Amino acid sequence: MKKILVLGAGLVAKPLVRYLLDLPDCRVTVADREVSKAEALIEGDERAEALAFDVNDEGALDRQVGAHDLTISLLPYAFHLPVAEACIKHKKQMVTASYVSAEMKALDGRAKAAGITILNEIGLDPGIDHMSAMKVIHRIQNDGGKVVRFHSFCGGLPAPEADNNPWGYKFSWSPRGVVLAGRNAARYLADGETVDIPGPELFGHHWPVDVRGYGELEAYPNRDSLPYIEIYGLHGVRHMLRGTLRNRGWCYTMKKLADLDYFSLDERDLSGQTAADLTRALAGGRKGDLKDVLADAIGVNIFTDSVERIDWLGLLDETPLPADAKCPLDVLAAIMEEKLVYERGERDLCVMQHEFEAEYPDGRREETISTLVEFKIRGGDSAMARTVSLPAAIGARMILEEKITEKGVLIPVAPTIYEPILAELEEGVDLRFREETRTI
Repeated sequence: MKKILVLGAGLVAKPLVRYLLDLPDCRVTVADREVSKAEALIEGDERAEALAFDVNDEGALDRQVGAHDLTISLLPYAFHLPVAEACIKHKKQMVTASYVSAEMKALDGRAKAAGITILNEIGLDPGIDHMSAMKVIHRIQNDGGKVVRFHSFCGGLPAPEADNNPWGYKFSWSPRGVVLAGRNAARYLADGETVDIPGPELFGHHWPVDVRGYGELEAYPNRDSLPYIEIYGLHGVRHMLRGTLRNRGWCYTMKKLADLDYFSLDERDLSGQTAADLTRALAGGRKGDLKDVLADAIGVNIFTDSVERIDWLGLLDETPLPADAKCPLDVLAAIMEEKLVYERGERDLCVMQHEFEAEYPDGRREETISTLVEFKIRGGDSAMARTVSLPAAIGARMILEEKITEKGVLIPVAPTIYEPILAELEEGVDLRFREETRTI
């Protein structure tokens, strides 16, 4: 009987837990700071256990990792490192859906020495993006072609009928994670030249993208795209960009919040303050109507959409700030989490699109567009939950069944990993990409 530890019982965990409990000869422990969330996921299954767990308790982490064959960490990325250290110590396997940090990458040699696999970036983005892109890249290369332009975009959004707030957005995964990602610097390759964007300017760089079969969205750069030239084997590529998709207007307003310093992690005394107090302080502290003060601080007309969005969010209200808020980003994340929520029965969707331009030895040039538009199943799991957690669950199964045998810190870019996972997603939950290729 294989024993699997799942750390975290958040918004995307349910499909993963149900998948694992459908496997024969598996026991699953779901551990979360709020044990009620874990209990809701296991639904009384006799092969599962819900556990109250604090990842900061090193002794508890050590005991639980040591008692299981494989640990799946669905915790915020900052907690993956101590989990990985415990897995190396006890020679246990590990899976995460998060990006490989420099610190995680540095564990590669020790993981190999321990004889374990630490499979990362096996969710949606990162995860399905890598696997679906590599499928096309390898096909082009096997046909003798060379990819000279690669653009990849992904976003989780409300379905059109649930797009009913001024922001055009609702949270289907960690609200704090979404807001923290707004601090990231970005880098990409355009016509052979490196473009660097500092974190405070991230949302100032956006452009429209026509998503085939869906419509126009706006995209902005996602982190550092350049390492994926080597990871994807795209030597000689002239355009390399990975980006995030949102509904139109998101980037402009988020840039104004960045200008206002609402993404700051600098701690300050917020006791006894309201949202309006903090916004006025960030806007310079000037007296007068707060809408006027805000509009002046961010350099817009009082009637612009960005002011209306910020007002609708509640940042101009006399609402007491969360008691545990220590910095402006804490406040922004908490208020967004409260306001940008899915109501019961509302659907989300995940949108992903890859754009490839390839050159062939005979002079041919082709463009391939590969698109996924995945909606929540009515009455079922969200699109985000399925697309993030099912690849991780499948990857965990493959490790336990020794179908993934490579050791060390991995991501899913090898055919031996991505081909069976994509095939199972297609056959199991009908998750399919639509591809269009044309000569250019």
